Amino acid sequence: MNPKFYKKFTKRYQKLPTKFQHQADERLVLFRKDPFNELLNNHVLSGKYLGYRSINITGDLRAIYKMLNNDIAFFVDLNSHSNLYK
Repeated sequence: MNPKFYKKFTKRYQKLPTKFQHQADERLVLFRKDPFNELLNNHVLSGKYLGYRSINITGDLRAIYKMLNNDIAFFVDLNSHSNLYK
Protein backbone atom coordinates (compact mmCIF):
# COMPACT_ATOMS: atom_id res chain seq x y z
CA MET A 1 0.00 0.00 0.00
CA ASN A 2 1.37 3.38 -0.98
CA PRO A 3 0.01 6.31 1.10
CA LYS A 4 -0.13 9.85 -0.29
CA PHE A 5 -0.79 12.87 1.91
CA TYR A 6 -3.04 15.87 1.40
CA LYS A 7 -1.67 19.26 2.52
CA LYS A 8 -4.11 19.45 5.48
CA PHE A 9 -2.95 16.06 6.76
CA THR A 10 0.71 17.08 6.54
CA LYS A 11 0.12 20.38 8.37
CA ARG A 12 -1.73 18.68 11.21
CA TYR A 13 0.95 16.01 11.44
CA GLN A 14 3.66 18.67 11.75
CA LYS A 15 1.77 20.38 14.61
CA LEU A 16 1.55 17.16 16.64
CA PRO A 17 3.84 16.68 19.64
CA THR A 18 6.83 14.47 18.81
CA LYS A 19 5.36 11.55 20.78
CA PHE A 20 2.24 11.51 18.58
CA GLN A 21 4.27 11.96 15.40
CA HIS A 22 6.20 8.79 16.30
CA GLN A 23 2.96 6.94 16.95
CA ALA A 24 1.56 8.14 13.61
CA ASP A 25 4.76 7.02 11.86
CA GLU A 26 4.49 3.56 13.44
CA ARG A 27 0.84 3.21 12.42
CA LEU A 28 1.56 4.32 8.86
CA VAL A 29 4.36 1.75 8.58
CA LEU A 30 1.88 -0.87 9.79
CA PHE A 31 -0.69 0.45 7.31
CA ARG A 32 1.78 0.06 4.43
CA LYS A 33 2.36 -3.58 5.38
CA ASP A 34 -1.23 -4.51 6.24
CA PRO A 35 -3.96 -1.83 5.94
CA PHE A 36 -6.44 -4.04 7.77
CA ASN A 37 -4.30 -4.97 10.76
CA GLU A 38 -6.40 -5.22 13.93
CA LEU A 39 -4.41 -2.48 15.68
CA LEU A 40 -5.50 0.07 13.08
CA ASN A 41 -9.24 -0.49 13.55
CA ASN A 42 -9.66 0.34 9.86
CA HIS A 43 -13.31 1.10 9.17
CA VAL A 44 -15.67 2.72 6.68
CA LEU A 45 -17.08 6.16 7.50
CA SER A 46 -20.46 7.71 6.80
CA GLY A 47 -22.02 11.16 6.88
CA LYS A 48 -19.72 13.94 5.69
CA TYR A 49 -16.96 11.35 5.22
CA LEU A 50 -19.01 8.96 3.09
CA GLY A 51 -16.61 7.06 0.84
CA TYR A 52 -13.67 7.52 3.23
CA ARG A 53 -12.09 5.22 5.80
CA SER A 54 -10.43 5.83 9.15
CA ILE A 55 -7.57 4.26 11.08
CA ASN A 56 -6.67 4.75 14.73
CA ILE A 57 -3.34 6.41 15.50
CA THR A 58 -3.89 6.59 19.28
CA GLY A 59 -6.96 6.10 21.45
CA ASP A 60 -8.35 9.44 20.26
CA LEU A 61 -6.27 10.43 17.22
CA ARG A 62 -7.63 9.34 13.82
CA ALA A 63 -6.34 9.45 10.25
CA ILE A 64 -8.93 9.76 7.47
CA TYR A 65 -8.14 8.43 4.01
CA LYS A 66 -9.70 7.46 0.70
CA MET A 67 -8.65 4.53 -1.43
CA LEU A 68 -7.78 5.78 -4.91
CA ASN A 69 -7.05 2.28 -6.23
CA ASN A 70 -5.72 -1.02 -4.89
CA ASP A 71 -2.26 0.45 -4.30
CA ILE A 72 -2.81 4.10 -3.31
CA ALA A 73 -4.43 5.52 -0.18
CA PHE A 74 -4.85 9.30 -0.05
CA PHE A 75 -4.74 10.57 3.57
CA VAL A 76 -6.79 13.75 3.86
CA ASP A 77 -7.07 14.57 7.57
CA LEU A 78 -5.57 13.83 10.96
CA ASN A 79 -7.25 14.94 14.17
CA SER A 80 -8.97 13.85 17.35
CA HIS A 81 -12.14 11.83 17.09
CA SER A 82 -14.26 14.65 18.55
CA ASN A 83 -12.85 17.29 16.17
CA LEU A 84 -13.31 15.14 13.07
CA TYR A 85 -16.86 14.02 13.73
CA LYS A 86 -18.59 17.10 15.14
